[in-house]
Amino acid sequence: MDLVPTPHNSARLGDFADTVLMPGDPLRAKFIADHYLDDVQLVNNVRNIQGYTGYYKGKRVSVMASGMGMPSIGIYAHELFNFYGVKQIIRVGSAGAVRKELNIGDIIIVDRAKYTSNFPRDYLSTLIYRAKPDKELLEKAVKVAEELKINYRVGKVYSSDIFYKDEKYAKMYSKHVLAVEMESAALYAVAHKAGKKALTICTISDNIVTGEALSAEKRQKKFRDMMVLALELA
Repeated sequence: MDLVPTPHNSARLGDFADTVLMPGDPLRAKFIADHYLDDVQLVNNVRNIQGYTGYYKGKRVSVMASGMGMPSIGIYAHELFNFYGVKQIIRVGSAGAVRKELNIGDIIIVDRAKYTSNFPRDYLSTLIYRAKPDKELLEKAVKVAEELKINYRVGKVYSSDIFYKDEKYAKMYSKHVLAVEMESAALYAVAHKAGKKALTICTISDNIVTGEALSAEKRQKKFRDMMVLALELA
């Protein structure tokens, strides 16, 4: 039986490029495709999880939404890596800072994702897993960020299964992580098992300590540095 299309992806084999950028929001995937890619084709729209393939500076690149949370990105990343032959996935998402010195719009290149979720352990059938990105991709991201003069930090995030939770709970992690998000630990686990490359680049969209936050409309403009950095890594 053919592995593609899948229940979650109507694309044909070969429709995706070697590199896929994965924002959580389908509208952000469309924004990247519309503003940065040439000769764009919509290759997937199952459940409105839009996937596009086009060209960035002459290089073939895809972008597809992941949805919210580890189970969702786990499904899409697994299928892209294992069924569609994708070689690397770069998550381009938002994160909530748990350090007051982090400003709205700052970029975090995630070198480790801490978690309490069962997803990485269940997926990998192991009790211990240190969720880390591909080292070569991480080093390349730092080099490109320096060349582009982008304001960034390399550090840890906490991948949470819960969006709405007590503020004090989130602050508990401030000594160990820079920010909280919901996908990186799963993405790194799926890439690890598939023997593929993955990296998360996040933009701070709100600060849990200071109470600062971006509106949905303003996020697109603030996220542009992150999008360009990811595209340059393709």
